[in-house]
Amino acid sequence: MSAELTALPFTESLQARLAQPAAKGLSLYWLGQAGFVIDAGGYRLVIDPYLSDSLAEKYRGRLYPHQRMMSAPVTTDGLGDVDLVLSTHQHTDHMDPQTLQPLLGSRPAVKLVAPRAAEEEALKRSGIGRDRLLLLDAGDRIEPLPGVSVTATRSAHETLERDAAGHYKFLGYVIEIGGVRLWHSGDTIPYDGMVAEVAALQPDIALLPVNGRSAELLANGVPGNLALAEAIDIAKAIGAKALVAHHFGMFDFNTVDPAEIDRAASQVAGPRLLRAALQTVYRWG
Repeated sequence: MSAELTALPFTESLQARLAQPAAKGLSLYWLGQAGFVIDAGGYRLVIDPYLSDSLAEKYRGRLYPHQRMMSAPVTTDGLGDVDLVLSTHQHTDHMDPQTLQPLLGSRPAVKLVAPRAAEEEALKRSGIGRDRLLLLDAGDRIEPLPGVSVTATRSAHETLERDAAGHYKFLGYVIEIGGVRLWHSGDTIPYDGMVAEVAALQPDIALLPVNGRSAELLANGVPGNLALAEAIDIAKAIGAKALVAHHFGMFDFNTVDPAEIDRAASQVAGPRLLRAALQTVYRWG
């Protein structure tokens, strides 16, 4: 029987859960928005954590005040023994100084993976030195830990934007860890060549945003993401066995009804569709 991804609710706090020894195989925990904890191969990776209220402070009194719809499920201390942190791009809900500085400041051996185009912002927001920064551009592959590889893919948020040096500003990461390949796309909409680029890396699990996009939001400076139907089609086209739908439920102006994801999960053929949820561990095996 081939492996599959299973969602298992738990009742204890996420901090208590993360304090326990990791289960055999791969386990995923959602942190809200695009943030995940990845436990596998004896390591703990954290990608795109947003555990503060910094955006509400930044946008107070503005058109979109960015008030959290959900509380942070854990503090940075509660993340436990972290081995690597990754940020897909420099938007604050993916590269948050109020999360990264305490997270990395209390763990001096941990490095941060970030886009080469965001080098200066990554240094400023994380508070770490250049020796702890691992920079990638699309197509680059690194092995930041023994037995762990990270390959960067392009993302379009809303376009395949590059900096003056030609480096892509928005990335996804295919992470191979514990014998499993996960693709976290970062923030993206579909673009020509996406399926071929990612399918060649053969991810087993796709972690994709599903909050969609609108002309109104874009006109007010809020770029969009995949809609749910697009995420399902892409996961199917790249050959993923499972899709975890995320990037919703954080800000009321830019979300999707979770019931829509649940309805699709009961109907979709192809990769198994799971909705990201708190107090839930996603296990591969």
